[in-house]
Amino acid sequence: MNRWTSLAAITAALSFPALAQETAAPSGDTPPPAATEIAPTATTAARQLYTPGDFARYAPVNAYDMLIQVPGFQIRDSEELRGLGQATGNVLFNGERPSNKADDMYTQLSRIPGGNVERIEIVDGATLDIPGLSGQVANIVYRADGISGQFSWKPQFRAHYTDPLFTRADVSVRGRSGEIEYEASLNNDDSARSGAGGPTLIYDGAGNIIERRKDIWHTHYDTPKLSGRITWDPAGDTVANLGGHYQRKYDRYYEDGLRTAPGLPDSLRTVRENADSWNYEIGGDYQFGFGPGKLKLIGLRRFSHEPYSQEIVSTPDGGVAIGDRFAQTGDLGETIGRGEYQWKMFGGDWQLSGEAAFNTLDNVASLAVLDPSGDFVDIPFEGGTGGVSEDRYEGLLSFGRKLTGKLNFQIIAGAEHSTITQTGMNGLTRSFFRPKGSISLAWAPSADFDVSVKLRRRVLQLSFYDFLARAFLNDGNQNASNNDLRPQQDWTFEGEINKKLGPWGSTKLIFIYRDVEDRVDVIPIGETGEAVGNIAKAKAGAIDWTSTINLDPAGLKGVRLNTRVLLQKSSLRDPFTGEKRQWSGFTDTVVELGLRHDIPASDWAWGGDLEYSHYQPNYRRNQTDKVWEGPVWASLFVENKDVFGLTVRAQISNIVNARSKRDRIVYTGVRGDSPVSFIEQRDRLIGPIFAFSVRGTF
Repeated sequence: MNRWTSLAAITAALSFPALAQETAAPSGDTPPPAATEIAPTATTAARQLYTPGDFARYAPVNAYDMLIQVPGFQIRDSEELRGLGQATGNVLFNGERPSNKADDMYTQLSRIPGGNVERIEIVDGATLDIPGLSGQVANIVYRADGISGQFSWKPQFRAHYTDPLFTRADVSVRGRSGEIEYEASLNNDDSARSGAGGPTLIYDGAGNIIERRKDIWHTHYDTPKLSGRITWDPAGDTVANLGGHYQRKYDRYYEDGLRTAPGLPDSLRTVRENADSWNYEIGGDYQFGFGPGKLKLIGLRRFSHEPYSQEIVSTPDGGVAIGDRFAQTGDLGETIGRGEYQWKMFGGDWQLSGEAAFNTLDNVASLAVLDPSGDFVDIPFEGGTGGVSEDRYEGLLSFGRKLTGKLNFQIIAGAEHSTITQTGMNGLTRSFFRPKGSISLAWAPSADFDVSVKLRRRVLQLSFYDFLARAFLNDGNQNASNNDLRPQQDWTFEGEINKKLGPWGSTKLIFIYRDVEDRVDVIPIGETGEAVGNIAKAKAGAIDWTSTINLDPAGLKGVRLNTRVLLQKSSLRDPFTGEKRQWSGFTDTVVELGLRHDIPASDWAWGGDLEYSHYQPNYRRNQTDKVWEGPVWASLFVENKDVFGLTVRAQISNIVNARSKRDRIVYTGVRGDSPVSFIEQRDRLIGPIFAFSVRGTF
């Protein structure tokens, strides 16, 4: 069995009162989650342990419902780094990191029925023998007995511009037969129907209105995914997993508008986008005892077929339609083989890992114009068609151990070698050698206070599409191809401080600073072109403060507040103007407030959320462009946790009328050195959003 079962004797004694709690009514009379502290031993660090009974107040259906109620804990998905690499998320499953890439943490957690969860352990990542983890990490300990399942249906309706959404739903089944545990699911939780409509005003450089637009847009988006997984877990160190999925994506965008300008005929304009695609992933891992340690072998294959087309047609009153079309079809593939060997030596945990990853993109793109007969005719489009591949090899050695009873450290060192090859126009092959690694420290001077710090060298993943030319017809922009594009790298410092507030809850502070090389942004190409490329130096910093406050001690039974304040700052030298500015599209401020009240002596709960966000504009050669929705989003909900055994919720969102907005300034030439050509100001109505959900188990 895995390393976490060493706690079985301790947790067994704690599980009996938890079973009694499980039968408590899901109301505000039930106490909020409170961790049981487990003292450190010679081989394990101090842990906080939650049992299913701790979450009875919320009537959870699955593991996700439990974990989001752990005070002060924030689920962090794995970063979009290269290959599988070291662990970067903060959730483990039976002591192991997931070895897939396509599923986010919400999806994986929601597949585990609440009845299968035995406990949730919270521990600092630097104290574990899984390289890469730092800060608070949750380990979901679960086991299926027999067959159980769960489902949810989450329809949504908007008052304006959109069709009703009936297809947002999921169902999953999990079971066990002897040493075999299995799961299967069908998930369409990411489906959406969105839209907005309203005026856009176009001004000239002197501030005069030169055009009025009224546009209405809406989308249809569905992503049904069929997934399955089998786990073989016999006695001893042997564990094997095999899983995969097949997914279809149906992604359509529709926009219809009327444009009027003095001295010109009115014009009807339509935009149609189709991004229907499909993808699959299959992977597995096999862990077994080997010599003094354990060897884990991992294999993964992903593939995605991604056609895309955009057509824009304008028809003036009494005139002939004109239009443009951009289309491309990309085939993306990734194959990964990885090996990890773990052993204990010199009082600590060691791991030697090696990984080979092979990524490919084959893309065919075209550009066309509408002729007077109504047919699209292809025109030359250089740099859009081609292929990109990368062969990458990585080796890392890690070591972690206790320095004192309250201080742990972990160090990782290694490097990667990659070769990037581009075919098509001006094809090029380049090779890179990059050092990688990190060092982490975790200090827990008391049961209610801990601090962790981490310094690491990161190499981020590239979008292979960025190597190739791309047209953005709706905005009149175009990227040239760029064979010299390199992955972004950075030195990152991260700090995390956690403080328990007893029955009042907890608070957490996260500090991040990044010193970046080869920041990916839009850069000049030639005298008049632009493309996705690299900026030599950049930096960014963030402070993220979150708190969970229980108001039960103040006499407000069942009331909980969640707060978050995120402040970020970035800096780079603009490649067009030479001036310092923040990163394109950077989120610099987020303020969130959430309230939940589980009413005592009842199955009812109500609450709401409030969120404010502020963003930086995107920058191109001749324009700044800021597109956002807000500035404030707010919602209210009411929930009953036992409607014939189901949890039923009704919610209304956007109750303070957040809008769909755009502020764009376009210059006649390079920004800062040229007069303003026009200014675009958009203000579209979104309207209230009504949602309903039914969730249960079987």
